[in-house]
Amino acid sequence: MGRVTRRHLTDLPGTLGLPVALAMASILAALAFGLPVLDRAVPAERAVASGPYPVGAGVTVLPPPGAVLDVTGTRPGDDRGTVLFRIGPVRYAIEVEPFDGDLTEAAVRLRQRITGTNGHQITGTQLAVSTAGGLAGVQGGYTAGDRDGRYAVFVGNGLTIEVMVSGDDNDLLRALPAIDASTRTLRYERAR
Repeated sequence: MGRVTRRHLTDLPGTLGLPVALAMASILAALAFGLPVLDRAVPAERAVASGPYPVGAGVTVLPPPGAVLDVTGTRPGDDRGTVLFRIGPVRYAIEVEPFDGDLTEAAVRLRQRITGTNGHQITGTQLAVSTAGGLAGVQGGYTAGDRDGRYAVFVGNGLTIEVMVSGDDNDLLRALPAIDASTRTLRYERAR
């Protein structure tokens, strides 16, 4: 069996014949230009069915009323997952992943990630929170220029659940009661 050299590759269109080479070029052009157009034509937001939404790793949440699912930031999985909801211009993201540490370590890790983003600063102090299902966590706030945010982190069942919410002041204030109620519905529904 011989090797394929650069010369073989450059001679390939000539050996295939002009009609085949033109057909291949047309297919490649259609893929290069057509797929991005198709991608932009399909909306990223989807309606959310009522009932618990599976985030990943056995964790579910009841989405806030009026929320839509943004599929560009949603990746469910067996051992981890993320979901991105939008309530108007407000982003409500939840990320679940395996974690061996405690709540303090998870909170420090999340705060470092927030402050490691250009222009983001933690505001105020952390407060203890819990879900209706008994997951203990902490929450706090941050600012990022023209957007403010809220974060929360919960640890349980070998997982960390991080909640990030962001929007401008007015939109965030209107959406926070529904988001807080949704966050309290976070539940782990599967035995590990």
